[in-house]
Amino acid sequence: MTNQDKDRVSPEVNKDRVVIFDTTLRDGEQSPGATMTHEEKLEIAGLLDEMGVDIIEAGFPIASEGDFRAVSEIARSTKTSVICGLARAQFKDIDRCWEAVKHAKRPRIHTFIGTSPLHRAIPNLNRDEMAERIHDTVTHARNLCDNVQWSPMDATRTEWDYLCRVVEIAIKAGATTINIPDTVGYTAPAESADLIKRLIETVPGADDVVFATHCHNDLGMATANSLAAVIGGARQIECTINGLGERAGNTALEEVVMAMKVRGDIMPYHTSIDTTKIMHLSRRVSTVSGFQVQPNKAIVGKNAFAHESGIHQDGMLKNAETFEIMRPEDVGLAETNLVMGKHSGRAALRSKLKDLGFELADNQLNDVFVRFKDLADRKKEVYDDDLIALVTAGEDAEKDSLVIKSLRVACGTGGPAEATLVMAVDGVEKTALQSGDGPVDATFKAVRELHPNEAHLSLYQVNAVTEGTDAQATVSVRLEEDGNIATGQSADTDTVVASAKAYVNALNRLLVRRGKVGEDRKEISYKDVS
Repeated sequence: MTNQDKDRVSPEVNKDRVVIFDTTLRDGEQSPGATMTHEEKLEIAGLLDEMGVDIIEAGFPIASEGDFRAVSEIARSTKTSVICGLARAQFKDIDRCWEAVKHAKRPRIHTFIGTSPLHRAIPNLNRDEMAERIHDTVTHARNLCDNVQWSPMDATRTEWDYLCRVVEIAIKAGATTINIPDTVGYTAPAESADLIKRLIETVPGADDVVFATHCHNDLGMATANSLAAVIGGARQIECTINGLGERAGNTALEEVVMAMKVRGDIMPYHTSIDTTKIMHLSRRVSTVSGFQVQPNKAIVGKNAFAHESGIHQDGMLKNAETFEIMRPEDVGLAETNLVMGKHSGRAALRSKLKDLGFELADNQLNDVFVRFKDLADRKKEVYDDDLIALVTAGEDAEKDSLVIKSLRVACGTGGPAEATLVMAVDGVEKTALQSGDGPVDATFKAVRELHPNEAHLSLYQVNAVTEGTDAQATVSVRLEEDGNIATGQSADTDTVVASAKAYVNALNRLLVRRGKVGEDRKEISYKDVS
């Protein structure tokens, strides 16, 4: 075990150490439309573990059979991270959570209940009744697992005296981590720091537990509130990749980690995160969730290290520190270059992809190589971002029920567009000719003719991967049908072709979900949890 891994196992021995609790797979997946497949959850969990995340909140086991299965498999497969499951303050929730996480090398049960006046009214409990439930459920969780986290949901709007009372009860009942959620993004940095500091100073037994902060970004202050809480004494930050999450999202992992790394002069804390893996994880989460990262997003946005102003460019050429407070390579961002072309071989492609954070098996490399050669024939210059799009938007057509064979569109200024589509449906090639209000509309109608469905198109998004008229377009499509949500993505130099592939990709995912008889569908309501 490395020193870094030892630090992850026993972070409490170092008071300057901040534990990173990632909830991308739980709170992040609660973003409408961000549902991930079982395989994608396992992949993201593995990447989080490799990056050095201390605790992975893998899901809400009682929500559905799909959630339970995902948490269970993540618990069995993860090497170092603590694997945590979420449970309401009910014995059946806690038992189900334990069944899912108990196979982890280091399991944790996270149980919660809303303690503010607004949230106490939901289960119709008075103060004493809620206090009794907190005692009983935390005690029950601790009897099953020696690592128990407790959260008073909507803590920042809970009366001070009652918050102190229930935190003390949870500590006495055996909670080892006390998480203070700003569930609706209501608080401000000064309040966040003061709340944690006062709880630690006031509540008996507070010195024996780890205090955590869980902030939402409704007012754009999640990162500031989380860092302020650390200054106030919290030693665990709950966050997600890209700030993914309910409503305006959660605290962004990449922001708090890099803020502490860059500003160690005023925040002398450290984490176990390998920051060079941040960019790769950001891209993977963006791809599997279908949520594009805004170009000016801090740390991981496309423009985060771009300089267009002449003054800035001149300064950068003379000294990069003039306008950059961190190096692109610190977050795993490779410098864009033009070394790849149609004469590049497999070995060069493998090496380049490895530099970009992608370790591909031979069959995966062969698939990407074929598409790379095709792209190189159509583009003069192949950028790193083009290669990333090839990998992240690739499709395994062998497993798909619907496969596009050819597409031809005709457009005119005086009439509707026409699309002629040839698509294999369960191995049988079929052809459709449809007209529509533009080539994409005509193409989607042709797909629906060959594969009738009632799926509602809730998102259609196009992003240029690089610059120029020959740039690849990455298209994201989100479909909803009978409570199931599926996101498809594809990239091509032809925007209409990319649109068709993304649409069919999403339809294939819906077919897979249908085949699982809705096991991945959320069976209980747990919106606005912590």
